[in-house]
Amino acid sequence: MNTDLKKIDDYHWKVPRRGSMRVPGIVYSSAAMISRPDQKEPIRQVVNVATLPGILKASLAMPDMHWGYGFPIGGVAAFDWETGIVSPGGVGYDINCGVRLAATSLEEKDIRPKLADLVDALFRNIPSGVGSKGSLKLSVQEEKKVLRQGSRWALRQGFGQDNDIDRTEDNGCLLHADPELVSRRALERGQKQLGTLGSGNHFLEVGVVQEIFDSDVARMFGLVEGQITLMIHCGSRGFGYQVCDDFLASMTRHVQKLGIDLPDRQLACAMIRSDMGQRYLGAMACAANYAWANRQVLLHRSREVFQRVLGIGPRDLDMQLVYDVCHNIAKKETHLIDGVMREVCVHRKGATRSFAPGHAAVCDAYRSVGQPVIIPGDMGTLSYVLVGTEKAMEKTFGSTCHGAGRVLSRKAAKKASKGRAIHRELEDKGILVRWTGRSTLAEEMPDAYKDVSEVVNVVHGAGISKKVAKLRPLGVVKG
Repeated sequence: MNTDLKKIDDYHWKVPRRGSMRVPGIVYSSAAMISRPDQKEPIRQVVNVATLPGILKASLAMPDMHWGYGFPIGGVAAFDWETGIVSPGGVGYDINCGVRLAATSLEEKDIRPKLADLVDALFRNIPSGVGSKGSLKLSVQEEKKVLRQGSRWALRQGFGQDNDIDRTEDNGCLLHADPELVSRRALERGQKQLGTLGSGNHFLEVGVVQEIFDSDVARMFGLVEGQITLMIHCGSRGFGYQVCDDFLASMTRHVQKLGIDLPDRQLACAMIRSDMGQRYLGAMACAANYAWANRQVLLHRSREVFQRVLGIGPRDLDMQLVYDVCHNIAKKETHLIDGVMREVCVHRKGATRSFAPGHAAVCDAYRSVGQPVIIPGDMGTLSYVLVGTEKAMEKTFGSTCHGAGRVLSRKAAKKASKGRAIHRELEDKGILVRWTGRSTLAEEMPDAYKDVSEVVNVVHGAGISKKVAKLRPLGVVKG
């Protein structure tokens, strides 16, 4: 156990202020998880974030936390809009990496005889892997429309249905996006990658609702036990990576001129209200919109594949979007802090929004119960649907975890997988997997991740999101 940590209760821990920390650190975890040696480095990053100008209340980390660039993955931090900073390291390279969950009218018995055909068809029709390119070839002019309009661009091109927009965080578009702020290189990388899955931990997953924890909320979300679902996890591809890379380089030089003393150069930042800060937020919004358009196209393509392989029409499939959440983003939000409503820039890096019932940002269909929270596990275990809570608004700026969280680096996972046939191990569990990269399955094997059920039990026990349903994977497409 890290001796710097003070236990608050069974679900969260405090790192008291010391040195140049402006606020304490708060880590949501279990005793078993936080005692792991691999948690020492992300806790150090929690401390580093707590030193940044304008940070409010606490530097937070969720139970899926692991080492990241600058900020820990699983990190949450809010900065005063007038006196605080914005940092690309607090968003991540894959801007608006997120998860989209859709539910169907099908049951497992309806797809089991054709499951292999379905997974094969999804693999063939959804481009995946490093540098993968899709069938959409955008002109620069058209790409800029994507960057301004997000999901609505995809809808106007015939990709999807109207209620997809309503059930996407921020309606799939940040309005302050400015394509003139992104580099030529970023535009070039984005022209051929819309409608692609990418690599790493990105995936398509055909699953089934295994258990319902809250029947009333599940009914509002359109989820019932035994139902077939589709989950999509991907982000802004090479476009978002380039935006992050460009601004990290600029901000590294910028922060040196400002004379801000950073404990880690990876925390390069700019004051939110500065020209540099506003330029980053405008470019970041472009990448966020690109990611939403990307997931919108992928959902449409997936609907087409399901219909074709199963020989059914859209009515019989009835694939409805439950929700689309992002977990790599920085947003201007209003939160109650010390009894005063304040405008802040909330960084969620590997963390999901968990807004409470009644919040204006929750879509009309779900406002009475709260925002859906989608938590994918690893490809060999389970995923969860949760719902936002008032306690999250009070304690974590309306935030919760985003997944299982790694315990092994990709290098360590490859080493640990030697001599094993990961795809056979998954097949023995009834899970079909298709993949592109030679080392993908080794890097993404279930052993590389924390137990997602333990992670979810922490946020549920802490009250910052509540369990609604549990999903079991049947077929997975990996990059």
